[in-house]
Amino acid sequence: MSRVLVPLADGFEEIEAVTVVDVLRRGGVEVVTAAIGGALETRGAHGMSVKADAFFADAAEGEFDAIVLPGGGEGTENLRGCAPLLDRLRLQKEQGRLLCAICAAPTVLIEAGVADQGLHMTCYPSMMMELDRQYTNVPVVTDGDLVTGQGPGAAMLFALVVLQSLRGGAAAAKIARNLVTDVLDR
Repeated sequence: MSRVLVPLADGFEEIEAVTVVDVLRRGGVEVVTAAIGGALETRGAHGMSVKADAFFADAAEGEFDAIVLPGGGEGTENLRGCAPLLDRLRLQKEQGRLLCAICAAPTVLIEAGVADQGLHMTCYPSMMMELDRQYTNVPVVTDGDLVTGQGPGAAMLFALVVLQSLRGGAAAAKIARNLVTDVLDR
């Protein structure tokens, strides 16, 4: 079974985090949400609180097939300011495992130095200048071991593409059908 780590920091974008966790779990992926702050309950950008499965310091010791970073302005800043997370992202890159980020969070990958200069990426449009590399103005971009998404409106497609990267096209298509969405068919 594939395992995915989803770090949550205060100010995270709720749609991006919850959609990813939900879609991946429906697809048979073990997802561990991990609180970056001092409490398991993490406050989203729009007032929704989510209780994480574990603290990041404890969860980060595990092996994960992917790490998925939800965006949100404040959430992204909190992720960027977490040195242990940046170290864990570097380890993930060294191991050749999947790194995923949506909205403003691709800038965390840049901060950690894990998104090679030649890779194509997308992000929230107002953040594209911070990428300092090839920006692609589409909802989701996959390039090598990197999956990036543009923002809240792309959350379902992003989650399904991450699932597809982990479990294959048939598994992602099955979940998309069960969710009554055709975003993979576009």
